[in-house]
Amino acid sequence: MDKHTAVALLKKHPLVPLFYNDDRECCKLWIKSCYDGGVRVVEFTNRGEDALDIFAELHQWSRETCPGLVLGIGTVKDLDTAAAFKAAGAGFIVAPVLDIEVGAYCNAEKLLWIPGCATLTEMYHAYRHGAGVVKAFPVHTLGGPDFIKSVLAPCPELRIMVSGGVEATRESYDDYIKAGAFCVGTGSSLFSVTGNKSASPEQIRKRCETILSDIS
Repeated sequence: MDKHTAVALLKKHPLVPLFYNDDRECCKLWIKSCYDGGVRVVEFTNRGEDALDIFAELHQWSRETCPGLVLGIGTVKDLDTAAAFKAAGAGFIVAPVLDIEVGAYCNAEKLLWIPGCATLTEMYHAYRHGAGVVKAFPVHTLGGPDFIKSVLAPCPELRIMVSGGVEATRESYDDYIKAGAFCVGTGSSLFSVTGNKSASPEQIRKRCETILSDIS
């Protein structure tokens, strides 16, 4: 998927579940639950030894099982990793850090690059180097919705994905969207319940559905 198409998809479907799990069948259940709840963009994070193989399998599976879903890869910190996941079918690249070499590669490949930034200076630097979307990370420690409002005031041209400590609730989602966030990434709070127990597929589906209800 080219960069501009991915940006358009995120604009239309701004809730982005993100996770890593080394259980492939669990990953498929989670993705399908999100999809059934209205999600069309998912970020699988590069957090385990088998992440590349798992991602490749999930990419092929999702193309057959979840039409219209785009699967991207997160936690990409270097060029070799970006290239490997691009070859495996990644629809976009997300990073916790700003690495210009990764950005240059993604731009050359016309692949959406979403680098992690913690200051307005980093965000604008990323924007000037071709980031179609920048990630405010970890947003809950940066000031939450107020931080997003503050950085967009002088630089409204930025498209900001929020990630890091975002609660999987309609209230939290609305707060960030009203503050000007372009899209909202949420992870552990979507896929777990009290005591770090995994949420059921039905719980995940309902959470996504609730967040996205009445949103065009």
